Amino acid sequence: MEYLGIDIGGTKTLIAVFNEKGLILKKQKFLTAKKYDQFLNDLKTNLVDFDLSKITKCAVSIPGLIDRSKGSIVALGNLGWKNVLIRSDLEKILKVNVSIEHDSCLGGLFEARMLDKKYHKVLYITISTGIGTGLITDDQIDKDFTNSESGQMIIDHNGKMTKWELFASGSAIVREFGLHASDIKDEKIWKIIAKNISVGLLELMAIIQPDVIIFSGGVGNYFEKFKKPLMEELEKYKNPLIIMPKIIRASKPDDSVIYGCFELIKD
Repeated sequence: MEYLGIDIGGTKTLIAVFNEKGLILKKQKFLTAKKYDQFLNDLKTNLVDFDLSKITKCAVSIPGLIDRSKGSIVALGNLGWKNVLIRSDLEKILKVNVSIEHDSCLGGLFEARMLDKKYHKVLYITISTGIGTGLITDDQIDKDFTNSESGQMIIDHNGKMTKWELFASGSAIVREFGLHASDIKDEKIWKIIAKNISVGLLELMAIIQPDVIIFSGGVGNYFEKFKKPLMEELEKYKNPLIIMPKIIRASKPDDSVIYGCFELIKD
């Protein structure tokens, strides 16, 4: 038996085939279309080279608000898709059962399980095109936070109330500095990035009180670059009522979500 994972991102979509042990046998990326119908056509085109007759189950990660009972996408932050029945649409294409889940929940599920049950409450934060979070409690997706959109938190930034991801995400970094995280060498820029990340992180720490925080995504991949200034910012607002969690980089920051698709199928 083989399983299919589809990680729909705001910029790119990754499809991967897994064997029963969770090893990726084949994967492929393509640009995520702004229009939903075009996305379905692009998906069909990119699946031509895959042997779908061996696929028995599929899991799909969604970067936005979903209705799990209907199997639909209600709205996406960076795409114009609204109220589309993605589960049934994909089941028609793939001819297998399809499960859908929030992308950050899936990324968090995989990364939490890689920690071998060391922590009770794991907060997964992906910083890439936008900012997303997933809360994993005792190695399971916390049902009370499955639709949380932390990147949409309204925070005071330079005297103006602004969505966190509008000044702290990968897209925001490109807009402000004209550079992707992979190209930034200046420690002063990383210090600004760390400060912008810290203001949202402080809010999440106070509310969720996680045992560990895991950074992932295109910016999270470079956690070691902003770790020191981030910890310095957090230290400024140290609170005896809030235990400072361990903060680490994801084990597979580029592929956490697609491996989370396998974890969902396995469950």
